[in-house]
Formats: sequence, structure tokens, C-alpha cells
Amino acid sequence: MKITDLMIERAMVMDMQASSKEAAIDELIASLDRNGRINDRVLFKQMILKREAESSTGIGEGIAMPHAKTKAVNEATVVFGRSKKGIDYEALDGKPSHLFFMIAAPEGAADTHLQTLAALSRLLIDQEFVDQIKNAETAAEVVKLFDDRQAEKEKKEEAAPQQAAPAANEKFVIAVTACPTGIAHTYMAEDALKKKAKEMGVAIRVETNGSEGAKNVLTAEEIERAAGVIVAADKKVEMARFDGKRVLQTPVSDGIRKPEQLINKALNGDAPVYHAESSASSAEENESTGSVWNKIYKDLMNGISHMLPFVVGGGILLAVSFLLESTIGKNNPIVLMLGSIAGGDTGAFHFLIAVLAGYIAYSIGDRPALMPGMVGGFLAASSNAGFLGGLAAGFLAGWIIVFLKKVFKGMPKTLDGLKPILLFPVFGLLITGALMYFIFDPIFKWINLGLIGGLNHLGTGNAVLLGIVLGGMMAIDMGGPFNKAAYTFAIGVFTSGASNGGLMMAAVMAGGMVPPLAIALATTLFKHKWNEDERKAGLTNYVLGASFITEGAIPFAAADPMRVITSCIIGSAIAGGLTQLWNISIPAPHGGIFVILLSNHKLLFLLTIIIGAVISGLILGIWKKPLAEKVAK
Repeated sequence: MKITDLMIERAMVMDMQASSKEAAIDELIASLDRNGRINDRVLFKQMILKREAESSTGIGEGIAMPHAKTKAVNEATVVFGRSKKGIDYEALDGKPSHLFFMIAAPEGAADTHLQTLAALSRLLIDQEFVDQIKNAETAAEVVKLFDDRQAEKEKKEEAAPQQAAPAANEKFVIAVTACPTGIAHTYMAEDALKKKAKEMGVAIRVETNGSEGAKNVLTAEEIERAAGVIVAADKKVEMARFDGKRVLQTPVSDGIRKPEQLINKALNGDAPVYHAESSASSAEENESTGSVWNKIYKDLMNGISHMLPFVVGGGILLAVSFLLESTIGKNNPIVLMLGSIAGGDTGAFHFLIAVLAGYIAYSIGDRPALMPGMVGGFLAASSNAGFLGGLAAGFLAGWIIVFLKKVFKGMPKTLDGLKPILLFPVFGLLITGALMYFIFDPIFKWINLGLIGGLNHLGTGNAVLLGIVLGGMMAIDMGGPFNKAAYTFAIGVFTSGASNGGLMMAAVMAGGMVPPLAIALATTLFKHKWNEDERKAGLTNYVLGASFITEGAIPFAAADPMRVITSCIIGSAIAGGLTQLWNISIPAPHGGIFVILLSNHKLLFLLTIIIGAVISGLILGIWKKPLAEKVAK
């Protein structure tokens, strides 16, 4: 496939008018939308901004490659844009960006598409080629440049002899490149390292961890012989194989911008020794206090993110079973079937705490920690230690495996195979299970039952205060840590058997629905303060808000955080407080307006959402500056 099959001529923006990063993203997304390549501008922009939050895709040298892989994309496309005056895109080298390649990849993109996108990334390493694109006068000329250069590169690769393996006494370097989406930076870093190594006369092998999986996987022999290892990655890669090697861990952007520096450091042994027994990058003790807390947060989010599909899938089916129960009776086979696969002792809800604990442990201690973490979580659930016990089980199992790796480090290498199949499972499960059974389960059972008792006997004033806090937290970061903490707390109460579990669920659901609905109202009532794209995106937020998908508000919050987040917190907090004041309960953990029929006060629940959304929408609409004033500024 030719690169220009994805980089369609009619979608190119040869003279971009944007003057800011946000405007540049909007201008390129508008071109994708006009050409029918995406079906949901809001979701696509949300995924683009999510990738930008991880690290800027302004790779330097005047190039930016924003990209996302999402179901919002109809067909794999690269939209090219050029800004003659340059845009501050927060590039890694601090210089303005002139050439933009926005990559839109659909979920489940074919290998051919991904390989074509990789080929595009590799071409942009060539500065002479980049200069030619900058000077191109028409879109047709850009297309011809890419076609000619791709054909030339493929012809050279076919004619080039297979690279001989380095001699036994020759120093050589190995590397792994990976970026979060595995579309662009992964391959640009690979090509930059190979190109520089060739100039330096250094043998190198590079493994890529892209969207199509790991390619050119390093062999055990190559790892053993390598003088040093470069891991230029912004996502987790398989590290245990580098145990005992000097490993230079760095962002993928350094692989693009600093290949010579990385290769020299690897050759000279200027890198810490990596020890697989430590779950963190414990080659040297250089972590700050903040990074320890970041690690704990990452481990916790790993557990929650794996648990959420069980909550959503089980929650929606449980809600459907409740609705059918009220019409066709609780003993109907369909009702019984839905209840069995969604809740009870056999369904999705039965796995929540075990999955949470298992994947917290997995994040800490890798695969050996998964089983003891899950069993520890199951023990916590079975003993009424609840979510708190599950959290304890996850962290406990993870760090026990880390400890066991250190204990068995000195074993003869011939016995290494026993560790994952015998020693870690047996001792990990035994120690985790014993500690949970005799110590942590009784402690957290007492705490959990005390918490449930306290929640069951909350006075109205305290309940309203808790509702305000939970509702407001849902709007602070709209899907981030605060939002997830509030939702997880409500899920914990919901599944613990507390009589007011449905009350807490109503608070977080109302608080989570308000932000997108408020933005939809603001863009409808104050049209003169939003551009056409924002107004269209605002309409989408009616559906997202009604579906309890708070993330629909993220693009607006990213563009104007002070006004959007503040106004949404106010409305969400009010909605959360009102659910408790009016004693509203929702006996399902997801579904938004579609589970309103399950509420004990249907109209009041709807009213809390309307009140919160109207208050937030009015505050945002009045506070936001008129569009003309914003443009003038």
C-alpha cells in the first residue's frame, strides 16, 4: 500500500490558519470530518488529547504527528497540514512546528495500514525530504514527493544485502522502541537509531513494540552478547529478559532526537544494571518521593481499569434484570439468567474484588503476582473484608512476589525455570493467603463492617455532605483519579450489602452526568460564544451525558480548564447533594438515564440532574468570553 493511499490529497491543509496547538488539532480534525474519515469528532479529539497528555507529539525539527487509534475512525487516514508561520505545538525542542501529520487509525486496523503508517514515520527522519515537503507549493506536489520517495526507499531496501550478524568479538547495541499507541514514534525512533548507528559504524538491532505487536524480537543470544541495551519507550515492555544487563531507559522521543547520545552511552556501559527482581526501575535508587506515589497510583489504576468492564457489563445487565423483574416476575427464566450472569454468587459482580486485587498485584510483580493477588482478593470478598481488603490483597501479593524474587535471586541459573512454574505460585499463594486469612481479612472485615454500619446510620446532613463531595469529585478530572476514586467508593458500598449502596450510586451517577450535559446546554444557549465545531461537539454531549459518560467533557475542559471544570464541579456537587437530601437510590452501577426507571424517586432523580446541568451550563455560558473577544485576544 502506498502512503498516499492514506494521505488523501483533498484532505490536505496547505495553509493552516491555526495559531495555537488546540486550534491546530481542531483544524486538522475538521478536515478529517469533512472527508468522512471519522464518525465522532468529540471522541477522536478526546483520544488525541489523551495521547498529547502522555507526551507531546511535536517531535521537533518543525514536525508534529498527533495520532489516535479509536472506534471514532471510519478509515485509516493521514491528514497533512502545513503552517507557514509556524505554531507553538509544545514541541520537544521548543521550536515552532510547521508540518503536521495527524494519523487516524481505526480499532483493529489491518497490518497493511499500520505498516504504511510506520513507513510514513520512517520517511520523516530524512531532513532533506522534510525540507522538500516544506517547500512544496501544492497538495499534488506533496503527493508526488511521497510516492517518489517511498518507491526509492523500497527499491533501495530490496537491493540492499541482508545485514550480516556482528562478529563474535564486535561490540554491538540492542534497543527496544515503543510509544503508547504504537503508530508513529515507535518507528521513528527505530529508524533514527539505525541511521545514526550506521553513520557511527556501530552494529545495532532494534525491536519495535508497535500496534501490530512486537517485531524483530531480540533473541536471548543477542541480549547476552550486547554491550548495552536502549529501551526508548513510553509504555511497558518486557524487561525481565534484560536482567543483569546495563539498560538505558528513556522516553521514546529521545530515541528520535538523541540517537547518537544513547548509542554512545550504551557502548560505554554508561547505564545502570537492570535487576528483574525489582518491579520498579531499581537499577539505581534515584526515585523521588513523588515517583513512589505515582507508582502506587499506577498500580491502583491498573486494577481499577481491569475491573471496570465487569462493573459496566454486569451493571447494565443487572439493571435490565431489575426492569424485567418488575414486569414479568422475578422467577421468569430470562430474569433468572440475567441475574445469574450479572450478579449473585456466579456473575460478573462476583469477580470485582478478585480482578481488582489481581491486576494491582500484576502491575507490581508482573505475571507471577496475578494468581496470588486474585486469590487474596477472592478471600477478601468471601470474608466481608470488601474493597478495602481487596486493595490490601493486591498490594500485598505484588510486594510478596517482589520479595520472593529477591530471595530466590541467588539460585543456580539451571533452576531458573522452577521459579515461575513452582516457587512463585506456591510460596506467593501460601504467604499471601496466610496473611490475608489470619491478619488482614479480620482487620478489614472489622473496618468494612464498621464503615457499612456508619453509612447505614448517616444522618441527613452528613449524607448530603457526602453526596456533595462524591458528586463534585466526579467532575474534577472527568474520568481521572478523583472521578475513579469517587466511583470506586460507591461501587464498594454498592457491592458490600449496605442498605444505602444505591444512594451512593445515585450521587456519583448524577455527578458524572452533569459535566457533558452542562456543556451541551452552554453550547446551545450561548451559541455566540462557541465556534461551529464546538457547537456540534456540544450536541454529542447530550447523548454522552445521558449515558453517564463523563469523558465527553474532556476536550472542552482541556481547552478552557478554569471555566469548564469550576462550573462543572459546582453543578455536580449540587446534584450529588440533592440525591441524598431527597433519599434517591439507583440499584444499578451504570446506565445513566437509561436506568432511571429503577430509581425509587424517578422524577426527583431526573430533576437533580437537570438542576445540576442547568446551574453548571449557565455559569459556564455567562463566564465564558464571547467568541469574537477570544479570537481578538
